[in-house]
Amino acid sequence: MSRPRVSRAYLSLGSNLDPEANLASGIDALREQFGEIVLSPVYRTAAVGFDGADFLNAAAVIETGMDPYSLNAWLHALEDAHGRDRSGPRFGNRTLDIDIVLFDDRVLQGAGNLHIPRPELKHAFVLRPLAEIAPDVVVPGDGRTLAQIWAGHPDREQAMETVAL
Repeated sequence: MSRPRVSRAYLSLGSNLDPEANLASGIDALREQFGEIVLSPVYRTAAVGFDGADFLNAAAVIETGMDPYSLNAWLHALEDAHGRDRSGPRFGNRTLDIDIVLFDDRVLQGAGNLHIPRPELKHAFVLRPLAEIAPDVVVPGDGRTLAQIWAGHPDREQAMETVAL
């Protein structure tokens, strides 16, 4: 009997509506479902793409037997359980937003809303937390590590406030 394949998924987490409670609850749910996770510091960042309250952002690394599509569906259900409203504009307030940024060395494009590597990796609020907990991970299709990409990022020198949950 073969063991199920275990994959490593790199997630971006964010919230700007009751962010301390929603992010803490989302992290608890990840731990309950996937066991031990690697979690970055939590950063306070300005909203990107719209005028709104600051976000709390973090990154997590999980190990899962799910494929990317099943994991994405599970994460959407978790967001929905936290009151995520998908009816508004693409950039807007979020109770909980969890995206798969990287999944092993997979590249998925044009599969609904599932794009891996996630295009938002270009934003400091996604890249910095991931580079801190997985600096040596090579981004498929790019060839550079997360640390190398962060080292060349234009926002690298900007201070980012950390927040304890």
